[in-house]
Amino acid sequence: MDKNEVYIGTGYPAGQLAKAITTARLHEDADTRKRAEERLRTWQRVLANMADGTVTVGSRTPVAGLPAWVTPEVVRGGFATGDAAAGGPLTADERATARRANLRATDRLSLFRHYLSDAGLAELDGMLDSGHYEVEHPEEAALLTVAWLLRAGDRLAALALLDEIRPFADRLRFAPRAVDARTPDGSVVHRETVGDVRTALRARRPKPAVAAMNEALAVWNPFADQLLEHWLETIADGRVASVEPDGWHERGHELLARYRRLSAAHTLCTKHRKPKENPAILRSALEDVLEGSGREQPLSPRRRGLLQHAVDTMVARRGLPGSQRHAELRERQAADAARVTWYELARILLDRLANSPDGVALPSTDWVVSPLTEDEASSLRPGVAPGTAIPEPMQRVVHRALSAPVATLVERGVIPSAEVLADLVPQLVASTTALAYHDEALRTLVAATYRAFANRRSLLLLNLEHQVRIDELPWMRAVRPYRRPTGDAIGHARAALVETAELTLHAFPATILPNPMVQQLGTLARQAGIDVPLTEELAADIFMGTFSDKFLRAAQGAAEVLEGSLYARYYGIDYAAIRAIPGVSAARGHRASPAPSFAALCHERAGDRKGGSWVAANGMVIEQAQILTTHNLAALVHPIGIDAGAAPDLARAAFAGVCRLVGQVHNNPRPLGTIKDAAYAWRQAVFFMALCGLEDQITVMAAMQDRLRRQPDHVVRRLNPVLAGLRHVLVGGSLDDSAPANTRRFLGWSTDGHWMRRLQSR
Repeated sequence: MDKNEVYIGTGYPAGQLAKAITTARLHEDADTRKRAEERLRTWQRVLANMADGTVTVGSRTPVAGLPAWVTPEVVRGGFATGDAAAGGPLTADERATARRANLRATDRLSLFRHYLSDAGLAELDGMLDSGHYEVEHPEEAALLTVAWLLRAGDRLAALALLDEIRPFADRLRFAPRAVDARTPDGSVVHRETVGDVRTALRARRPKPAVAAMNEALAVWNPFADQLLEHWLETIADGRVASVEPDGWHERGHELLARYRRLSAAHTLCTKHRKPKENPAILRSALEDVLEGSGREQPLSPRRRGLLQHAVDTMVARRGLPGSQRHAELRERQAADAARVTWYELARILLDRLANSPDGVALPSTDWVVSPLTEDEASSLRPGVAPGTAIPEPMQRVVHRALSAPVATLVERGVIPSAEVLADLVPQLVASTTALAYHDEALRTLVAATYRAFANRRSLLLLNLEHQVRIDELPWMRAVRPYRRPTGDAIGHARAALVETAELTLHAFPATILPNPMVQQLGTLARQAGIDVPLTEELAADIFMGTFSDKFLRAAQGAAEVLEGSLYARYYGIDYAAIRAIPGVSAARGHRASPAPSFAALCHERAGDRKGGSWVAANGMVIEQAQILTTHNLAALVHPIGIDAGAAPDLARAAFAGVCRLVGQVHNNPRPLGTIKDAAYAWRQAVFFMALCGLEDQITVMAAMQDRLRRQPDHVVRRLNPVLAGLRHVLVGGSLDDSAPANTRRFLGWSTDGHWMRRLQSR
């Protein structure tokens, strides 16, 4: 065992297991308990496999017996469970293939052999030509690659690939799933399919209390009014049941017949059945008069008294039917009853989507979320008005299946965060990556493989090891000789890189680039031939105290953009000294080279880290690395080349995000995560300001101050010293030891509880 290496124990998975046990036992929701039970079993597997050596946490090859290119099943925290993502029981599609091929044995090895037969290869060739297949895990592209190599005449490469994957043919799926349509190219993307939206809509359950109330308002209250009006016809000298106008008995029989029909059709509200309720007294009295003992007869004195009291009470409470007071009440109640429940609307939306296949997205969703038609309204219940709008939250569920350019989805709010955007960008990057392959079928296959690989969950890695890369997949290595990027392909990649970076910053200026987005931008940069070090956000709870060489290169790149700038002065950065740090030796194998001088600088800048948690101490060091490198913002300006002309607007928008986040700190029992995010948003605002000229900086500073004046007092109290600090630097001051007492350099991590949190009780 290398004494310089760090190893992971069982503390984290044991903690996750304990949480799952608590939730599975105590949570009030059955579905939540069920999900917790699944997590419980998963974490039990993780711990058991760690104990017997099946899983080695922190390694690029975490599962014994599986090479690095096999996609492991990974759970929260980057822990491998010991299973392969493309393993497990046969899927329904695999069983269907076995039946279609008349295989004697239904197992993966038999399926593997089938696909290497003439009939199986013909099936794969058909998929390659049509593009009607789906690759969920990268392994499912392997046999398609074999088929493509064979028809390209590269038998040697096909055989070499088969030799490498054959040992795992009994465990892993190496063939794709057939589907009815091609996957759209990267010019349009979608968050979810129609099937996903259906699942979400079907999860909407009716609320019995609301449904019963609506039934009472729409059905039983009007019927009670009709009963009351019927008895009011019999009043003489203020006493009910004194006279019986012509036709009264016939109309009474009709009312009782209608009651029987209504009670059979409307069963949610049961109040009308309770004998002590006024409407029940009116109805039973009518039954006594018209149907008692099989013939019409007068009421007994006791029944007449109950009836009189019920009529008087109903009139006193609501007014006479038809009066203004009564009409206004019933009008309000009818409007309440006419409000369509979300469950009812979900049924309508499901009906509208009935003819759309599960596995597709929609080029337009406007028709799905249009107001209710007359037929739809009448199909629900009385009082529901045609033209009733679909509520915005339900529209958002449907819009998740919209297939459109990324910018359109951002504009329409379908993409609500940088994290969601990062999940969709691989669809764009996949098609851009595939442009380097000239054969159309191979381009489609490479794009499908890339999309699947982008969904591979990151492992928890130690000792500066890097994640498995797509070119380590045997089938991607096999087709690498057919990759011939042209000038157009390189230019397309560069344009996609700049467009994606600008879209991310403009849509989410107060959010640091999420790690998945960093990875996708890195892929586009390599396709564009741009050598740029892009850095990921490191996890404070597994940080080992050092940084790879790309962090040093990123900081030195930031010096090219920011030396002497407002940003450098605000954070007290000596970029000349960073330029002077010597480079490190090139990385070897799958481990990056450490940059000890850069790490020492980050530790020094983090200052005294005693007295708090070790995670917070690590966070302080990591934050200094982000400050020095700008966490990729400088790299986006140079050498990637985004347009810096929008910097004033971006600075203002980032500060709006700061205000929003700081507003969430107030009365927050666990505010430290929000404070960290606010500090990171502030760093972005300062960076964007640093790209502005002095006149624009002054204008932006005034806009920030104006926005702050409109915030609640608790936000003003927390951000006043932050803005004072920036203003002090803007006029030439420093935030080092000589800074005025009313100024603050806003950082996110602290081991002493953070000054912004300590303002909670004031």
